[in-house]
Amino acid sequence: MTGTILRLALRSLWNRRVTALLTVFSIAISVALLLGVDRVRTEARASFSNTISGTDLIVGARSGDINLLLYSVFRIGNATANISWESFQDIASRREVAWTIPISLGDSHRGFRVMGTNHDYFEHYRFARDRKITFAEGRRFEDLFDAVMGADVARTLGYELGEQIIIAHGIGAVSFLQHDDKPFTITGILERTGTPIDRTVHVSLEAIEAIHIDWQQGAPPMPGRQIPAEEVRQMDLQPTEITAFLVGLQSRMAIFNLQRFINSYRPEALSAVIPGVALQQLWELVGVVEVALLAISAFVVLAGLLGMLTAILTSLNERRREMAILRSVGARPWQLFALMVMEAVVLAAVGVLAGFAILYALLLAAAPLIGNAFGVFISIAAPGSWDAMIAGLVVGAAFVIGLFPAFRAYRNALSDGLTIRV
Repeated sequence: MTGTILRLALRSLWNRRVTALLTVFSIAISVALLLGVDRVRTEARASFSNTISGTDLIVGARSGDINLLLYSVFRIGNATANISWESFQDIASRREVAWTIPISLGDSHRGFRVMGTNHDYFEHYRFARDRKITFAEGRRFEDLFDAVMGADVARTLGYELGEQIIIAHGIGAVSFLQHDDKPFTITGILERTGTPIDRTVHVSLEAIEAIHIDWQQGAPPMPGRQIPAEEVRQMDLQPTEITAFLVGLQSRMAIFNLQRFINSYRPEALSAVIPGVALQQLWELVGVVEVALLAISAFVVLAGLLGMLTAILTSLNERRREMAILRSVGARPWQLFALMVMEAVVLAAVGVLAGFAILYALLLAAAPLIGNAFGVFISIAAPGSWDAMIAGLVVGAAFVIGLFPAFRAYRNALSDGLTIRV
């Protein structure tokens, strides 16, 4: 009997396919929006949380904790100021410090950030719960003008080992100031990590000094006054300042003591943040926005379901004869009731399936763009329990909403369906 009612519901919807398709489309869009907002929220949190692991403190010039975390780890935004090399060495030499990773930012290559660092970066940096950086091809930088590509940089730009690249001044996608007199050679390509590492070009701290050694106050040298690369190799390229540095401690019991020392450091205004605490502050900051977006998406789904109710109710008057004919050939009132409910459930179920299809199509198209623009990596995973629960709630809500037009159809009398109203 259920199969008969389902076939009847499908044929009835096919006869009203234009209205049915519009209803399905509205439900699909609303479901895709709700699931999409939640997927981006969840993946963004996972992407941010997996970016850094095992680092006890991040140290930079005096600024907000979130800003320091964003520019030093996620390559988002810029530092308010730099740190002197003397301050870095002073803090790095303290007995409670096990290792440090200096970072120098400010340049780019075809829209990708360039980061100056040293070999400690490949040795001590961890991500995704203690995973180490590994090479897909080649090796780390050894020569002054060696460069190591993140996985996405190499894939997007089609780079291979041995190719030469030019670093641009500034972090814009398009730059008119190029360090073209000092090209770099690609010596390594990293394995994909799913973090901003994939979108970073890595060079040595000395290389950052070398490409700026003939620049004055951020301005390029006059034509003919550039210092040749070979001559630069003979110069003292010890950094005078860096953007930030990461700190690993001998014991985590010393985190708060060292943090207080750095935050009150007299020679220079510095900030030290604990990555996990800064991330929690970030979630608290965006938490209200997340809830607001989810609430808006839920209301959009409700609007789609109410649109379905409106469409079914509107069609009831036009279907008076259909109901009457069904009654005349033996259909019982409860079967008409079930037919209306079945139509609502079918519309919602098809809308949910279409919503999933739209969601994954958008994720496939937008995930690379989101990664390029914000460094947030959205994985394309199979629907989870949360997605299944949302789908069940939407279909369940459609069932409840379908009870109202079903009750109206149930009460329609055979004589009402056969009566022509003028």
